[in-house]
Amino acid sequence: MAAHFGSRLRKGAATTAVAAAAVAALSASQAPGVTVDDHGRRTAADATPSPETGAAGDSATGNSPYYTDLPPLNTPRPSTSPAAGTPVSQGPAEAGIPATVLDAYKKAAASLRASKPGCNLPWELLAAIGKVESGQARGGRVDAEGTTLGRILGPQLDGNGFALIKDTDNGAYDGNSSYDQAVGPMQFIPSTWAWAGRDGNGDGVKDPNNIYDAALAAGHYLCRNGWDLSTQADLDRAILSYNNSRDYLNTVLRWMEYYRKGTHEIPDGTGTLPVGRSDGGSGRTTRPEPSPQDTRTPADSPKPPAPGTSTPGPGEPADPAPGSPSPTPPPTGSPAPTPTDTVHHLEDAGTERLTATAGDVFAERIRTRAETAAGEAVGKVRIRYRIIGDTDATFADGESVATVVTGSSGVAVAPALRAGEKTGSFRVRATVVGRAVPGLDYRAGVTERVADALTRTDDTALTCAPGDTFADRVQVKATYKGAAADGVAVTATLIESAQNPVANDRGPYFKDADGKAVRTLTGLRTDARGLLTLPRLYADDTTGTFTLRLTTAGGATLDVTLTVRARETSSPGAPASPDPSPSPDPSSSPDPSSSPDPSSSPDPSSSSGSSASPTA
Repeated sequence: MAAHFGSRLRKGAATTAVAAAAVAALSASQAPGVTVDDHGRRTAADATPSPETGAAGDSATGNSPYYTDLPPLNTPRPSTSPAAGTPVSQGPAEAGIPATVLDAYKKAAASLRASKPGCNLPWELLAAIGKVESGQARGGRVDAEGTTLGRILGPQLDGNGFALIKDTDNGAYDGNSSYDQAVGPMQFIPSTWAWAGRDGNGDGVKDPNNIYDAALAAGHYLCRNGWDLSTQADLDRAILSYNNSRDYLNTVLRWMEYYRKGTHEIPDGTGTLPVGRSDGGSGRTTRPEPSPQDTRTPADSPKPPAPGTSTPGPGEPADPAPGSPSPTPPPTGSPAPTPTDTVHHLEDAGTERLTATAGDVFAERIRTRAETAAGEAVGKVRIRYRIIGDTDATFADGESVATVVTGSSGVAVAPALRAGEKTGSFRVRATVVGRAVPGLDYRAGVTERVADALTRTDDTALTCAPGDTFADRVQVKATYKGAAADGVAVTATLIESAQNPVANDRGPYFKDADGKAVRTLTGLRTDARGLLTLPRLYADDTTGTFTLRLTTAGGATLDVTLTVRARETSSPGAPASPDPSPSPDPSSSPDPSSSPDPSSSPDPSSSSGSSASPTA
């Protein structure tokens, strides 16, 4: 990096002064280094990475080497080729971003804006990391689906100038069954990809060699822990978690700022591969089909490594940031063991039963204690918790993996678990980051939402004529311990009677999507207020009184009475009347039991003389 940076300073004294000022200002302004307090909260600390806070196995790349080329000091202004009418670069560092690679970055950022809006992930950050990690997928050497033409591999992490990370994937991703290697355009080590991998192009596969998958995975990795990347402190933490080096942080920030000022799209495969590398090597290897760029070697660098081998180097970073003090020579002899080196096993630290109702937060949190062989507590050890099984449960931040540091008592407390809608059991496995000791499994269970009471929201009588539709729909409210029970599954069945609760095959019915009669409905759920409105009910030609029974998980039951009654009609030719057989009016009808009034009865002795004769 020093030689590369020095070549930039030949442009003149004025440029040198500006560059030096920019470097010094940026170096001073960043607060690199990440530490974690006893509760697992990340805080800004000094700039020097430490074994506890920067464990290689707990970074995206395993702290693998990276490209150190810096962007030019001027804003990118691509010129145009008169012949082809397409942008061309003004120099190696000013080459644009290959079209497919740029598309992957922007789609990943858009996805994160939807799923984690509070993260504020800019696509320029992904582009900066992609530039530093792989030179934008080796200049955009990808196929139409975004998969690299050959695997992009970092050196094997065998402890020879690099971190020591023994094989975790049996060579599945890196082809190396002895040691891990960073893989793909975003340079994930296999152990990180195992939990951070994403399917960014929707093909059903999580492939670290695919730029769409890798970019989306990088976005989620940078957005974990609730970080807000619009704040400088969280941005620094996120970048340092990707590769724990101050020089790496500063290089990524410079490229991100450069891309924010403007960039341009270039055809796939036409990008320029960076030259300088943090370990003094010539670049990442590519298998199985190396390109001519793979053999470009600076004059002062060794030849590129053969596939499957590592490039010896002094480690990362190669040079201190400008203006920083000279590094202290490492002490002679064996280094003192880190707290992680002393961990012999993990113990449960009193975790109670882990159960929750679907959609709720688990009341209990997982507690794990790191211990030595003698049973002594080990503090400042990173414990990784990973959710395993067929479940949609997550930690509180929506991720399935969380890393927490043990406190002085040796205990780490995992973030709260949140149950999804899928019921059943799953496991949470605790492991020590950077230490091969047996993991500790915790069993957790999710039960379905329940209600202990169901009531109708009104008391309107539900009546209907044969062959007609019930005018009113049934609406009920579910509660649990007096509170509205949302998301509770409800089953509705038309039964013979409350005393004979078998499904009825006549009388009222619902309709399915095809318009066919059904008398049992499942899959119904109450809304956020605990309310459920049933579909419309219909009547066949059977009259009588019927029962609709509603049941829920938790034992709540409600019977609703339905009445089907024939309409009352008048006889043909009879005068219209609101009631064809009205009851006699006692006030106007004679009482058959009463005696006739003598004063009003005709005199039989004079009836013949008083009878009227018809008029002629």
